[in-house]
Amino acid sequence: MRNVHVASRPRDDAAARHTIIYAVPAGAPGPGPRRLDMRPYRITDKILSRALGASLDRQLAAGREPEDSRLLAARAQDIVTLRRREDLARYWERTLGTAARPAPALRNAAPLRRGPVLAAEPAITELASLLRAPLPVSARGVAIARLLLTDAGGPLYWSAAPESLHAALRAAITQLLPGGVNQPPGPPALTWCCP
Repeated sequence: MRNVHVASRPRDDAAARHTIIYAVPAGAPGPGPRRLDMRPYRITDKILSRALGASLDRQLAAGREPEDSRLLAARAQDIVTLRRREDLARYWERTLGTAARPAPALRNAAPLRRGPVLAAEPAITELASLLRAPLPVSARGVAIARLLLTDAGGPLYWSAAPESLHAALRAAITQLLPGGVNQPPGPPALTWCCP
């Protein structure tokens, strides 16, 4: 099924914020043709999508379509809002600031790989800029950026991660670039930045 672009909506558009779109079987249950369906955005959708956020983010980052299920649609709608993306951009900038300071003697979290973070400063700055841009973005790109921050087995924290931090950041940036939705990971085909 074609990727449906999930975009953040203006804060004053209450009706749009309270509707989710997802795919349902067009006929008999099971594999086969599907149609898009609009349903009210229920409080249980919001609660479940946040409670299962890490799992849903992994699915979105892996390329699963937001309209594949009601919870994926609710999660995608939540993480692409401008407010959530601004928070995520701040977390990335805080990570960059933490990497620039000396490591604390005692810590209660996974140790940050300071060298790769500092080396990836231009990519982190570009990622934060794209997250703050008031433009529609793919849920996949936002989910990749979220997972990089929260996955203790990822390249931000673990030196033996299967992918370098720079490559993982490029994958997120590629998905966030206009026209970059569901593009293969790697260097972006075009350079774009906010004014």
